[in-house]
Amino acid sequence: MSWKETYQTWLNESNLEAGLKQELDQLAGQDDRLEDAFYAPLSFGTAGMRGLLGPGINRMNIYTVRQATEGLASFMDTLDQQVKDRGVAISFDSRHHSQEFAHEAARVLGQHGIKSFVFEGLRPTPELSFTVRHLKTYAGIMITASHNPKEYNGYKIYGEDGGQMPPKESDLITSYVRKATDLFAIPVADEAQLKADQTMTIIGDDIDQAYLENVKTVTINADLAREEGKDMKLVFTPLHGTGQMLGEKALQNAGFTNYEIVPQQAKPDGDFPTVTKPNPEDAAAFDLAIALGKQVDADVLIATDPDADRLGTAVRQPNGEYQLLTGNQIASVLLHYILEAHKQAGDLPANAAVVKSIVSTEFATKIANSYGVEMINVLTGFKYIAQQIEHFEATGEHTYMFGFEESYGYLVKPFAHDKDAIQSLVLLAEVAAYYRHQGKTLYDGLQELFKEYGYFREKTISQLYEGVGGPEKIKTLMKKFREEAPTAFAGHQVVTTEDFSQQTTTTNGKTTELSLPVANVLKYILDDGTWIAIRPSGTEPKLKFYVGTNADSLAAANQKLADFEAALTQFIA
Repeated sequence: MSWKETYQTWLNESNLEAGLKQELDQLAGQDDRLEDAFYAPLSFGTAGMRGLLGPGINRMNIYTVRQATEGLASFMDTLDQQVKDRGVAISFDSRHHSQEFAHEAARVLGQHGIKSFVFEGLRPTPELSFTVRHLKTYAGIMITASHNPKEYNGYKIYGEDGGQMPPKESDLITSYVRKATDLFAIPVADEAQLKADQTMTIIGDDIDQAYLENVKTVTINADLAREEGKDMKLVFTPLHGTGQMLGEKALQNAGFTNYEIVPQQAKPDGDFPTVTKPNPEDAAAFDLAIALGKQVDADVLIATDPDADRLGTAVRQPNGEYQLLTGNQIASVLLHYILEAHKQAGDLPANAAVVKSIVSTEFATKIANSYGVEMINVLTGFKYIAQQIEHFEATGEHTYMFGFEESYGYLVKPFAHDKDAIQSLVLLAEVAAYYRHQGKTLYDGLQELFKEYGYFREKTISQLYEGVGGPEKIKTLMKKFREEAPTAFAGHQVVTTEDFSQQTTTTNGKTTELSLPVANVLKYILDDGTWIAIRPSGTEPKLKFYVGTNADSLAAANQKLADFEAALTQFIA
């Protein structure tokens, strides 16, 4: 069916939701926008789906949410009844229509006789991960578009371990999603009846308290946290998202009482009125926090994204200005503190291990190895870190100490199986307290680590390819990297090429097999230890390039980073 035919079916739908009908009428005659909305279904994969809000099969709306949930429900119908009866936990963030989408999902599940446990109000993604494990549900649904602009929303499915659904189950669900071709014919239960027969249960404070009790275990040196926490000045902003309620309680429980919340960004608001994009890695997102930080002379500024799974920070420099740290730097500082604190306490396990994605910094690897701790690399996607945690718990092979991705996601304690900014908020405050106790700042601490381990610098470069031709452009560029196989970048020879789609690693002409799962990822390791990786985004029409390098000085590392970025840009031109 052509996009125009699909568009016509929406125009002819007599029961089309009123708001979507109005938006559709406003698009009349705008063929470019209509084609993008109707040319293909919204991509649904291992990370769920994410897209612009609005009418169309390539948009987030109640009908595409119903379709996704119908896929999950149809898959669950094939399971043993006792497994199916465990139900699905559902949470949502502060974005437009998030609560509505959560309840639509519950209505679809209810039509299949599947129980849902829906939060009374918005809650963070990591709490949803925790809830799946705590209530022992079979699956979880999180309505969020993470750090995307206000025009977006999304839908993530979690497995029974609290991690995002692994590829095998996700692929099966996707196949069922695609079978639900008539979006307007998906039956939904009446919500009042769902509540009456307890097919849909509203949850809230009990889960919050259980989650916060677990967050208390994140603090390593409780005496230090309480001693410094009553005086150390910290600024926290939830960027109009879900982070404030649990974030504040977690800080207070740990002894950090001398904090300030950025008032303009405290209230949940799907318009994100003070920022262009609610992304804690963007400098602009910290403008208000920096202004408040200077006013109160804060040691550290911390921001969480709308669903509170990612965290960014800005640290005070000697000149009084604030510098943003990268996700890799935050992870490295957290990791060093965890390992040093346990070493000093004499309880660092002999089989300790850290898990990171293959596109994250080797700075952390060097830190881990200096403590005799193994670094395990996995594919991008926190579900792969969750799988390692499951493996550790099943075999006793390793003790999990920390896991992270370069994209500002960290997990300290595995009571959740996804990145957790509430945990990270508490631990980062403790690290700041640790340096403050020595008369230093987090900035000073990072400089000490650079001097000890070398100056590591990384950068993620995202190329956006929107519209009908976007997927083909991404495919063409990945094909170019494979067929034209670069042998050098910025004057440095490629020593090793790893192709995760072929599961091969080639060094000096000799090819061996990679042990990680199949993925559309290429990684090059150069003669100076620099690495470059390329992969399409799993949630957005982007091709992502990663560069990691190091040198004996920060200036040299920055220059190398700029040179490699220029070489990459030239290759893809």
